[in-house]
Amino acid sequence: MRAARAVLCSLALAVPARSLGAQGRPDAVTASRHSAISIAAARIAPAVVSVNVVRRERALPRTVFDLFFLPPGAEQVVQGLGSGFIVSADGMIITNQHVVTGADSIVVTLRDGRNFPARLLGEDARTDVAVVKIDGTNLPVAHIGRSRDLDIGDWVVAIGNPYGFLLGNSEPSVTAGVVSAVRRSVLPSAGQAGLYVDMIQTDAAINPGNSGGPLVNVLGEVVGVNSFILSESGGNVGLGFAIPIERAMKVARDLRAYGRVRRGWTGVLIAEPGANSDGWRRQSGVAVQYVAPGSPGDQAGIAAGDTIIRVSDQPVRNYLDWEGAQLDLAVGDTLHLAYRHDGEVHAVGVRAGELPSERAARVSLGDLQLITVTPAIQAERRLLISHGALVVTAGPEAQQTLQLQAGDVIFRINNEDITDAEQVQKVINYFRGRGGVRLWFERNGQQFWEDF
Repeated sequence: MRAARAVLCSLALAVPARSLGAQGRPDAVTASRHSAISIAAARIAPAVVSVNVVRRERALPRTVFDLFFLPPGAEQVVQGLGSGFIVSADGMIITNQHVVTGADSIVVTLRDGRNFPARLLGEDARTDVAVVKIDGTNLPVAHIGRSRDLDIGDWVVAIGNPYGFLLGNSEPSVTAGVVSAVRRSVLPSAGQAGLYVDMIQTDAAINPGNSGGPLVNVLGEVVGVNSFILSESGGNVGLGFAIPIERAMKVARDLRAYGRVRRGWTGVLIAEPGANSDGWRRQSGVAVQYVAPGSPGDQAGIAAGDTIIRVSDQPVRNYLDWEGAQLDLAVGDTLHLAYRHDGEVHAVGVRAGELPSERAARVSLGDLQLITVTPAIQAERRLLISHGALVVTAGPEAQQTLQLQAGDVIFRINNEDITDAEQVQKVINYFRGRGGVRLWFERNGQQFWEDF
């Protein structure tokens, strides 16, 4: 195992043939040491970066002594590390959303050791893709390939900066493997924000710190963004997963242009099995649970109780297939699907509209942005509560003082039920001069409150 890692490392640090020849080695032997993998690694390595983040988190008691001596609201500084790759010469970098989320500061380290402060252009929790920007010119740019051209068994290279400077320098490390599967979907775990569907599975080792780095084909082209592994021990067991590069690039373009992803919406909500249910594996089609009134799905004639069996000539076996079809849907795209209604099969085209939450009027309270919860937004966000003010964005001040996050729904302040976003500011202003304020909110289906 140690020998295998040494070989892979030497591939990333391969020395040009003429230098080796100068050391007296035969040219034929020198040439044979260079494989397609080493050439691919050398082509992509200059564009691979380390992404170093610092975030502040609420300090939780870990011992019985902390319960007595840890002051209320105490914070701790947490450092994180991931990888990324440059996609424009002026310094746009793609990485994972889970690498940079909640970061107070981001520093990007290039292969040559230079450090650049970075700013977050945007992040998309649903795809686990984020874009950061450094100020530079003529930076090395990764060559972008096509994940759809991959076949099972193709050689691929995972490259990144595992464990960061614990390895002594900023030179990215390389692991090689094959494409184990394509279009692989992973059942989400409890509390998981990202949706991992149509993923590339590989046995190339993906280690801590590799998140956000590129998965590369033998031509040195990026075909995926390394994201996570499946492991009972926490170590690599050959089950690594990467986001298809087409999805990552689409998200990156939207984040740079708009600061958010302009994702298409059908208004069709399907019944989702529980996380501990095994029934999702054996489904043949997905049952429609709800169709938002006036939505594209409603206009196409789809109704609650129908069963969607096919999307764009691909069978829909379970809800992951359905979510995958919608994840890459852009505004204006047409989703061709077949569904069963009263025993008969119908084929329709559903032209995707803009997400209701993107069209909704926003109310700003400092660095907090709110929109009113409507039936369409409830269906879009899978909210349990049908009224209130949805938190669209929550800046550092809102997170620290109100303990709110994007996706929370404020539904009550003291004894006053919240029915729209504008009401939040009025109610807070009213109660602020009359004593304490208790703010109730829903998060991931659970209800919480904060006093301030």
